[in-house]
Amino acid sequence: MSPKPAAWKGIDSTQWLAFRRVSSLTVDGYGTINGQGSSWWSLSCKNNHREACITSAPAAIKFISCSNTYLRNLQFVDSAQTHIVIKQSEWFHVTNLRIKAPETSPNTDGIHIEDSKHVYIDHSAIGSGDDCISIGDQTSDIRITNILCGPGHGISVGSLGKGGSNVQVKNIHVSHVNFYQTTNGVRIKTWKGATGYARDITFEYLNFTNVQNPIIIDQYYCNKLYPGDCKAVAKSNSGVQLSDVTYKNAIGTSITEVAIRLNCSKSVPCTGILLDSIQLKPALHSHRNEDDQLISSCTNAHGRTKGVIKPNIPCLLRK
Repeated sequence: MSPKPAAWKGIDSTQWLAFRRVSSLTVDGYGTINGQGSSWWSLSCKNNHREACITSAPAAIKFISCSNTYLRNLQFVDSAQTHIVIKQSEWFHVTNLRIKAPETSPNTDGIHIEDSKHVYIDHSAIGSGDDCISIGDQTSDIRITNILCGPGHGISVGSLGKGGSNVQVKNIHVSHVNFYQTTNGVRIKTWKGATGYARDITFEYLNFTNVQNPIIIDQYYCNKLYPGDCKAVAKSNSGVQLSDVTYKNAIGTSITEVAIRLNCSKSVPCTGILLDSIQLKPALHSHRNEDDQLISSCTNAHGRTKGVIKPNIPCLLRK
């Protein structure tokens, strides 16, 4: 179990367990890693708006500059912040994990990947107060399959491009995911003011149960905890180029009326979007019934459809 906040005074409080520059590493077992996060969550600026609030807390485990790594057969509970961070690593395999934190716990992402390539995650169940899995800047060849996600914020590519950075993200594949009562399903979120690209992204074989935003692109993302960052990019005309994004074979229920939302950059519109065989209907307990119509919303989104698409998406620009 992780130490309580008082024990971290004067030392690095951003990580608890860490592996750095290790090759051919296996972390395996049937035990539980308990981050004892509840004492940190009350200090978070998301829950506590006093001057003394904190924006960082220990990740349960970090892998930095590791290669040929296997992480499997473990349970992670109540991390103070992100449960697992994979950074500057390659050929990383994650399988058969259970990650659990309350829906209200701040910034408790299940798995965060950044500046890494050849990362494969499968057969895991993740519920948290933030993204089940988040894919950050400078990533490529990421494969995510057979995941149970919920509660939480869904699976996100992003946020990308904070601080006006140059983004290079490609070859992302997410498949066979069940989302249960999440605030988002599959989401791409980028900061205005960034440059670079995110391309060749596929989401397929998805099942949504009572999800608020099943399919969403947000190219005007801004974390309101950092108002200075939001203000700095407000007048910028640059953006991340999103291209060749596929949504295929998705079914389920949406709590909100707008089930598909593609909010792309005005300066750098999305191109090559494909929606193939999407069938979403209202969640019964969302004060709607199956005869009500869900809708789609899109701006600056170019692409095409294939097969049955519900809700229809007439706002998708076809050219």
